[in-house]
Amino acid sequence: MATPTFQAPRRAGRPWLRVFVTGLVLWVLTVLVILLTQNPNLIPTLVLLGSFLVPVTFVVWAFERRDTGELTPTLVFSTFLTGGVLGVLAASLLETYLLHPSPWLFVGVGLIEEAVKLGALAFLTRHLASKTVRDGMILGAAVGFGFAAFESAGYAFTALFTENGLSLMQVVQTEFLRGLLAPVGHGLWTAILGGVLFRASTRHHFLITYRLLLAYVGVSLLHALWDSMHSIALVITLLLTGTPAQYRLIELGWMPKPTEEQVHLFTVLSWAGLAVISVIGVAWLMGLWRSTRRPYTPPPGWRIPTTYVPR
Repeated sequence: MATPTFQAPRRAGRPWLRVFVTGLVLWVLTVLVILLTQNPNLIPTLVLLGSFLVPVTFVVWAFERRDTGELTPTLVFSTFLTGGVLGVLAASLLETYLLHPSPWLFVGVGLIEEAVKLGALAFLTRHLASKTVRDGMILGAAVGFGFAAFESAGYAFTALFTENGLSLMQVVQTEFLRGLLAPVGHGLWTAILGGVLFRASTRHHFLITYRLLLAYVGVSLLHALWDSMHSIALVITLLLTGTPAQYRLIELGWMPKPTEEQVHLFTVLSWAGLAVISVIGVAWLMGLWRSTRRPYTPPPGWRIPTTYVPR
């Protein structure tokens, strides 16, 4: 029996746009007031506004496209906050004790962070009666964007401290760049996993299928490529334009000074790589969204009972 769809009520205007514009204005005002007053007490306000602005905006946008009435603002908000905190805490613990510097470091980071976000999503949504692909994508995005918001807040806070003292410009640049890239990062990857997880699951159990495992590996690899793109771009730049003198300095443990051409090529390769990863992720998500229109028979898998209790 097909799960009945829920038609979300249409509200006048675009709530996500109002959230974004209001948050952006407050963020800009906070930057200006800090510049005028040099009041360091406002820095936490700046960090929180800048780190949460884009993630919250996209969660509001996704919530408007929910599939069932079970997705309430309270559920999505708690999934965003609780899933984000659980994710960053679990990832920090596992990465500290399991990972060590190696060529496979970013692969380990991708596997760990995607696993903890998926685990947090399953734990927080285990009580849902209806598990549709669309709702799974929305709740997955909520967990992913929550993770991204708290992670960005950490990076922005760390960027504040420099050798020359506190740097407001470093915070602004960090928040601007991470906000620009946030829509095609953690939120996108966990939305994919959420859709795949919910597609084969029911009110009584989650079904761990080979498709979910493949999706997990694929998303983790996209994550790893994203994190390592600067290193990949650096290696490609040196292979294409490196000089014997630069190679000798590298062998001696010195960092050679790049030429103007190398700086330009490195920048192009870095952004091009991130763009390709983003396109792959968005195309994957759109394909998953469109797949809901076709009949689907869940494949064999490992059933994990949920705590759902019929009313």
